[in-house]
Amino acid sequence: MGIEEDINQSKFRNEYQKASINLIYTFNWMSEQMKGLFEKHGLTSQQFNILRILRGAGQPLSTLQIRQRMLDKMSDTSRIVDRLILKELAKKVICKSDKRLVDVSITDKGKKLLAKLDESQDEMDAVLSNLSETDAKTLNKLLDKIREPK
Repeated sequence: MGIEEDINQSKFRNEYQKASINLIYTFNWMSEQMKGLFEKHGLTSQQFNILRILRGAGQPLSTLQIRQRMLDKMSDTSRIVDRLILKELAKKVICKSDKRLVDVSITDKGKKLLAKLDESQDEMDAVLSNLSETDAKTLNKLLDKIREPK
């Protein structure tokens, strides 16, 4: 089904407007698809993203370092980290290079939760099951191209 039917709009000003609206609509649609998977585990997509960053780093990171790596650059990283700490999925540790600062690391409980979510990768990938691998590569190139500086 095309964007026209999905949002009940038969006409767009031009293909650029249609593409912009299609990107926004598809982002929201994908977010909803993933939201259900994360909610099963008591997480938001932002919390999942931070846990992935911490696990991938393999060492404690400052909230600034986490924010630089996040998909959602507008998020309140400190607030999200605090919620992960309350859930005992992350913890604050003294910064090795400056004892006055505090970094964040993932806990064993956080690693176990991510391991459970790793088992759901096929479920996450299924959201894009209408695409072939070639289609996915083409889509990635196009999305990267949109963000290229002019």
